[in-house]
Amino acid sequence: MARRHDDHRLKALLTQECARIMAEEGIQDFRIAKRKAALRLAATDRTALPGNAEIEQALLDYQRLFHADRQAFHLRGLRETALETMRFLVDFRPRLVGPVLSGAAGPYASIHLHLFADTPKDPLMFLMEQRVPFETLEHRLRMSNGDQVWLPAFRFNAGDHLVDLTIFPPLDEREAPCSPIDGRPMRRAGLAEVEALLAEGQP
Repeated sequence: MARRHDDHRLKALLTQECARIMAEEGIQDFRIAKRKAALRLAATDRTALPGNAEIEQALLDYQRLFHADRQAFHLRGLRETALETMRFLVDFRPRLVGPVLSGAAGPYASIHLHLFADTPKDPLMFLMEQRVPFETLEHRLRMSNGDQVWLPAFRFNAGDHLVDLTIFPPLDEREAPCSPIDGRPMRRAGLAEVEALLAEGQP
């Protein structure tokens, strides 16, 4: 019984430390946060490591407790920029995903959008025509059928925020990839839903 209590306490401490690391140090990768937390708490038992969903909830709690006003202002700025970018990219049916949508975005969070195009050249040419400086990269995602896919992506600055675009073929608009948080289909929000989120945040 004592061992079980100790394991539960260690997991709780690791969860809180992961949340603190992500909130205060700008770490966005759950694996890196877990590794740092385990090192700092000298935890060698991998079974004590928390799940991503537990860490995200702890992160939300941490932000509400220690940075409530600052977090609300920062999140609103991110969502406003996301909405402006989605309107700019409206021809590619953009969807907001990730921590800016969930509300867990820390001070260094990027805006993640999913776009849908017949070919990645379409958004690439659009960005070039609009003279938007960007870098190209790839993202690895797990689809609902279990397949791991590498998808083209573009990244650019929009004001003070970094925007990350992942390009999907049109058919994938119906089926979201698996979330790294809980393994379920990733939540996506279109223009109307992001507008509603901002409207809810009005004083």
